[in-house]
Amino acid sequence: MFCDASTIIVVTLENTINEQKKAMCGICGKVHFDTDRPVSQNEIHKMTELIVHRGPDDSGFYVNQNVGLGFRRLSIIDLETGHQPLTNEDSTVWIVFNGEIYNHLVLRENLIAKGHHFKTKTDTETIVHLYEEYGSECVKHLRGMFAFAIWDEKKKKLFCARDRFGIKPFFYSIDNESIVFGSEIKCILGQTNTAPMLSLPMLDQYLTFGYSSKDSTIYQNIKKLSPGHILEIEQGKELRISKYWDIHYRPDLNKTEDEWCSLIDDKLSESVKMHLMSDVPLGAFLSGGVDSSAVVALMSKYSNAPVKTFSIGFKEAEFNELEYARQVAHKYKTEHHEQIVEPESVSLLPRLVDSYDEPFADSSAIPTFFVSKFAREFVTVVLSGDGGDELFAGYDKYQRMNNMRKYNVLPNGLSELFWGGLHKVIPNSAKGKGATYYLSKPKKNFPAYLAIWQQSERENLFKKEIWENLKKSLAESQRVDWFTNAGSKDFLFDMQKMDMKGYMVDDILTKVDRASMQNSLEVRVPLLDHEFAELTATIPSGLKLKGNSKKYIFKKAMENYLPDSIITHKKQGFTVPLKSWFKEDLKEYVNDRLVNTNGPLYDYLNMDHVSKIVDEHRHGMRDFNDKIWSLLFLDQWLDRGK
Repeated sequence: MFCDASTIIVVTLENTINEQKKAMCGICGKVHFDTDRPVSQNEIHKMTELIVHRGPDDSGFYVNQNVGLGFRRLSIIDLETGHQPLTNEDSTVWIVFNGEIYNHLVLRENLIAKGHHFKTKTDTETIVHLYEEYGSECVKHLRGMFAFAIWDEKKKKLFCARDRFGIKPFFYSIDNESIVFGSEIKCILGQTNTAPMLSLPMLDQYLTFGYSSKDSTIYQNIKKLSPGHILEIEQGKELRISKYWDIHYRPDLNKTEDEWCSLIDDKLSESVKMHLMSDVPLGAFLSGGVDSSAVVALMSKYSNAPVKTFSIGFKEAEFNELEYARQVAHKYKTEHHEQIVEPESVSLLPRLVDSYDEPFADSSAIPTFFVSKFAREFVTVVLSGDGGDELFAGYDKYQRMNNMRKYNVLPNGLSELFWGGLHKVIPNSAKGKGATYYLSKPKKNFPAYLAIWQQSERENLFKKEIWENLKKSLAESQRVDWFTNAGSKDFLFDMQKMDMKGYMVDDILTKVDRASMQNSLEVRVPLLDHEFAELTATIPSGLKLKGNSKKYIFKKAMENYLPDSIITHKKQGFTVPLKSWFKEDLKEYVNDRLVNTNGPLYDYLNMDHVSKIVDEHRHGMRDFNDKIWSLLFLDQWLDRGK
């Protein structure tokens, strides 16, 4: 039942959503700057319907004249009274919130002591009273993952915030008349005054890195609120966006390795224990790597019942870590579940395109979707090991780039001339093509040029007239800025921070959010507790990458918890065997989408060059599986929009 737009209303719909549309919380809203222009409840209802998959358990609406807030909920804490939008005592402050605040009970006690009155047991209400007490400084008190919007009726102010690492998403679009926001792009698209337009610079960035980064999206008029930032707009005046948190490298050179191990153990144990807060069943993703294995070990330490663990594998041995996952499961007597992903899983692509709303080139979105779907059959919440590679320098590229510095000894001008000249004459199919490209870049920031499609490759890939415009502002410039201005003067930490600001939030965390949202699963990330992360930023880089030993100090800290085989085996990563799939099982699929067709890619790309890339991959000249997958996803995304 809907009421007139001038009244305040909260509507709740009980659990009537079918199995395939269950997912976690979603928020949305719209504010007109002209107070005489009402927001209709029908508008907000349509927005929540587009993100119904994020929350099947109930929905809520707040509509008051020129303001509308919408919410979809998956019940995790305070199952009976945790409905949203939620308000303060006199109904002047309203909130819609997605996430979990792990220190909310401590905050609640302090707020009660200051005279605040609570009607529920939720962490959501804690944020409302924090805002009343501290205003925009309230976010600094929160320990958790969150994206929320607060409407302050007295001040006529919209206040929004996103957690420090961007675990939870927040998109918005603003013009002279209104601001629209939501957990996903799809609920904004139909609510803007101008038609969505593809951003060619973001298309270039997608093909460069595999995602859109910083505060931009593939659409010109839709933005992301950056991690660790707040958004404020009062009385319809100028939008203010400001940073409330960042991570800085402040190495403590006085501690021994044993002291660091003890600190890591204590702080991560504290984080995992906090992340176990729930009124519903919990489990864990278990890949067999150090990070997820450490989380499972510490969960077992604080759980009264066996931890439920979930693993995904492949028939191809080089991509399969199930053996290592089983060792951890056996050691901690977990209730372990496994599933194998087959080449036919590529049929999931159209659904992935719908989930991500914009091009997304990480093929591990496929197994992430399946492990989320699999886990949801047994639990509502899982913990993951994401963030460990960024915090402790676990990626191969850190070692590779660090070693490459030994060869980057020429002055910048000579380096570009020598290595750049060598790069031009080396065939695309030859080894060393990529290394010479990076060595030709300025030695103070050459890791910023790590890419799926390098600049010289994109020059051949794009249609000539499009490239002439794009080359004026190359996609790499944002990464160069991050690397140059990281502020630490430590080469390794600057690489880590560049990934925290780009790859981790816009690829890893985005992938996990969308996959879990599609399957009614909340994923928590204890390694990205900001207090634990701040501790890792005080550990000297030489203890993270020690010689060729990646994540040295973290592995040492976990030695008492994990089998030696987990500590010592070579990192495999959560990758898909596309190299062989594209040559064998999916050969005809690739041909149909990229070679023998006049599909939507023809509007932007040189398809002769695309055919050449497919052919070189098929004949084993080089492994171009990441390039081919980026084109397949883009093709499907463009096709969806026609």
